[in-house]
Amino acid sequence: MSCEILEMLAEGLKIHPTNVFSKLLKDEKSDSVFRLNHYPPCPDIQELNAKNLIGFGEHTDPQIISVLRSNNTSGLQILLKNGHWISVPSDQDSFFINVGDSLQVMTNGRFKSVKHRVLTNSVKSRLSMIYFGGPPLSEKIAPLPSLIEGDSLYKEFTWFEYKKSAYKTRLADNRLVRFEKSL
Repeated sequence: MSCEILEMLAEGLKIHPTNVFSKLLKDEKSDSVFRLNHYPPCPDIQELNAKNLIGFGEHTDPQIISVLRSNNTSGLQILLKNGHWISVPSDQDSFFINVGDSLQVMTNGRFKSVKHRVLTNSVKSRLSMIYFGGPPLSEKIAPLPSLIEGDSLYKEFTWFEYKKSAYKTRLADNRLVRFEKSL
């Protein structure tokens, strides 16, 4: 599914061949990960005098694409440009797709990775499954030439360099800032 979505995105951007992103996930050395998260209920939220107890702090996903599915328990929120957090309606029959930082770079900012977080629920457990589609560690990440109108917004780097850099930052930090070109 993630490869099909990436190919549709490439087609929408008029990129040929359309497998320019998906081939990175299909590579036998792809650094993709599948993760299962469990957020137990926190009935003491009222006692803690906290309306929004964080289950997983604000961040963007560093990979190319993330595909998430969860049970019917709310908690996922995304940050809007105006600085307000909004809840994503829970739907156990749907998938939530996140553009990763790497795809933001490869599209020269046409697609943006979105900052998101998870809040705990006072009554119900939240369970989520996420596929993080990442390129091979040695893959060079840079804006595609066909998507550069004027200047490239980012310097070229390898996926390994980005991961190494990301591990040195806090979760909420803008991890792409080190790779942005000053224009």
